[in-house]
Amino acid sequence: MTSLIWLILLYAVLVLAGGFMGYIKAQSKASLISGVGSGVALAIAWYIALQNLTFGLFLAALIALALLITFIVRFRKTGKFMPAGLMAILSLLASIAFSAGWFLARGGANA
Repeated sequence: MTSLIWLILLYAVLVLAGGFMGYIKAQSKASLISGVGSGVALAIAWYIALQNLTFGLFLAALIALALLITFIVRFRKTGKFMPAGLMAILSLLASIAFSAGWFLARGGANA
């Protein structure tokens, strides 16, 4: 489970970096704001997971799911794999990992 905690932080850094790259490449203030906001929210989820694994994973899963939906919508609108398609795939993987970790942390099938 410890590796999932660090995966939250890695995902936060990737989302944050994506926001900065969107701003640098396309001068998109929306990308900067959403990337920084989502990255900070994920960093908060990481910090919470250090104290309370179940709640931190739950929060990270919700954020990853919201980002997944956002990037799927962007990918369908643009049809371009970069960056929306790639981030949709990363968000899908993060959603699955954090949700599975949350399920196991709260007692798995025995709960």
